[in-house]
Amino acid sequence: MTGTVPLDRRQRRRQETIEQVLDVAVEVMADQGVAGLTLGEVARRMGIRPPSLYSYFDGKNALYDALFERGWRELLAVMRETDAACDGVDLAADLLVMETAFVRWAVEHPAYAPLMFWRPVPGFVPSSQAYAPALELERQSRAFLARLRDAGLLPSDADLDLVYRTQTAVVSGVITQQLANAPQDPFESGSFTSTLPDVVAMWLAHHGGARNRTSD
Repeated sequence: MTGTVPLDRRQRRRQETIEQVLDVAVEVMADQGVAGLTLGEVARRMGIRPPSLYSYFDGKNALYDALFERGWRELLAVMRETDAACDGVDLAADLLVMETAFVRWAVEHPAYAPLMFWRPVPGFVPSSQAYAPALELERQSRAFLARLRDAGLLPSDADLDLVYRTQTAVVSGVITQQLANAPQDPFESGSFTSTLPDVVAMWLAHHGGARNRTSD
């Protein structure tokens, strides 16, 4: 039993170091852009020699992979909390709450967002493990859209795949415009984030309107 204690302690220290590396990598991406991340700069900021990082990541793409997974896990946790806090009575209002939480997280984490949404690093493809939380969030989003349909806010025969794709296009457009053109604006009064209530209402009216047109 006593022989396992040092191993647990080493594992804990290793994980703490990995988290520190990721924290510093985020700082580098915030300062120099996602594509500007280098193991050398991370090592310099940590006060260690670059080869030391290879004990934790076998290259820059492995570091990107860990950052990609970490970002999506953090966003997934936020969206699960947001979904749990919605009362489920006014689903149109819940929709805006959900989209607002998603967009807010993205624009308030500008180092992560490009890596997660824009694929700015040539040759980097996230691993299946890193991509798993993104797929879980997609499942959560699709389930919410099904609830909108079942509540009558979308047509009963709505193409939920199309609905999901237009939803993501609209939301990602707000994120992209804000980060590209007004990154210093606060979320509430951002040039593009402040349009979110109108954008979500237009999206819902468009897809909900399909129900009304078919019933006329």
